[in-house]
Amino acid sequence: MIARRLKNLFGGSAPGSAATASNGAHLPPGERLYAIGDVHGRLDLLTHLLDAIERDDAARGTADTRIVLLGDLVDRGPHSKQVIDHLLTRDWGTRRPVFLKGNHEEVFLLTLGGNLEAARFWTRIGGAETMASYGVSEALIESGDTLSLCEDFARRVPDAHTMFLNRMTDTLVAGGYCFVHAGLRPGVPLDRQKAEDLRWIRERFLDFEGSHGTIVVHGHSISPAVEERHNRIGIDTGAYASGTLTAIGIEAGHRWFLAT
Repeated sequence: MIARRLKNLFGGSAPGSAATASNGAHLPPGERLYAIGDVHGRLDLLTHLLDAIERDDAARGTADTRIVLLGDLVDRGPHSKQVIDHLLTRDWGTRRPVFLKGNHEEVFLLTLGGNLEAARFWTRIGGAETMASYGVSEALIESGDTLSLCEDFARRVPDAHTMFLNRMTDTLVAGGYCFVHAGLRPGVPLDRQKAEDLRWIRERFLDFEGSHGTIVVHGHSISPAVEERHNRIGIDTGAYASGTLTAIGIEAGHRWFLAT
């Protein structure tokens, strides 16, 4: 059952704001794509936005639709476990979901593997909230006993969740767009990018004014509103704290935005 559900996932409101021209970047004919920024344990916002996307998609007519989640599904917010449960069990219909791995999923998996240094770091960047969502006690989280904490946490994570996290991918290229969690290292071809940069890069990517050869749609770096530049579009609007989870819709040569 778990394997079949994962195989289905990984491969095998009214319409949103009016579409605007995309400055030359296109999706292939017949395709429509929605990308969602960093969820960070906000199940309430995620379900609201996914429902809005379904309504928007239906109102725009028939297309081959994909929904891309840009990573950092977990940490900081209160319901990381429940977010993954929902993504595993949601009826996606004909819409194909794509899940990109963020830096927070990376540290989650390192902690599951017993990396104590990663676990200590993780508890400082939102991992404590994720552990609590799986039922780890507050006393153990605050005890400083990292080994016992890792062992207790690992026992509580369902195999389906581990498989889900391990099967996340790093990038999606569609037409004139590249979707990634954090960004690209400027001047490096996509097939030579390091996973570390794809999940963690910040200033070197954000400050780059040149062309990446594609428009990069990313999360990871919080801004109060969508950052729409000539070479990148940042859609991490800090959902866990702001209450605003943002998505971009793209079809042909146009794009639009939806948000909670």
